[in-house]
Amino acid sequence: MFPALRSAATYVSVALYVLVAGPPFLLIALVFGKRALLYRVGHLGVRLGLALSGIKVVVEGAHNIQRHRAAVYAVNHASNVEPPIIFDLLHELFPRLRILYKAELRKLPVLVRAFDLAGFIPLERGNPEQSLPAIDRACEALREGNSFLIFPEGTRSRTGELLPFKKGGFILAIKGQAPVVPIAISGARNAMRKGSPLIYPVTVRVHIAEPVETAGMTLDDRETLVTTARERIKELLE
Repeated sequence: MFPALRSAATYVSVALYVLVAGPPFLLIALVFGKRALLYRVGHLGVRLGLALSGIKVVVEGAHNIQRHRAAVYAVNHASNVEPPIIFDLLHELFPRLRILYKAELRKLPVLVRAFDLAGFIPLERGNPEQSLPAIDRACEALREGNSFLIFPEGTRSRTGELLPFKKGGFILAIKGQAPVVPIAISGARNAMRKGSPLIYPVTVRVHIAEPVETAGMTLDDRETLVTTARERIKELLE
């Protein structure tokens, strides 16, 4: 019963935080163009959720975060707790951090306005006509010095095994001539499994690999880039 009580406390607290802090700060950000304010408010909400859920994070390879240039951070995905963990981990990049996210998340009422203001870009899975223009917009933002966070599997793995990678984020990296930084998260599936709302207090390990350079690559090299990034993440998970 304790995990259920902890999980309920986490959900209620974060929901109240979003409902109370979200609208006024979103309005301030819209009126005054304070995009960085949204990141800070969102970061505080993420920290609140992680603290209440009892999740601890151990990081290896933090020096591979590209603090002085734009990059595409590619992360494996087996649990709902991974996005907030990585968002917290990359907070040094605020407000120059964007996310390629599933268009289904646009159904969330308050968050969708915050996503739009922060410059996050939705992708329609299985809809190239929508995805290619979105990638072009992301590429422009990348060239302007904004990094991107992607989950190339496209969905959570039910077993924890690495799924095939989708190419959109890697096309973005090649077009923007920005490095890809592979990131492997292990242990997150024990915190929250697909199909279960319960959150368990566990230690999650994050391994950040050296960047894969894309300078000089063309779109003909996208399969090589995908394979290289996936293999690095697979090695770190093993």
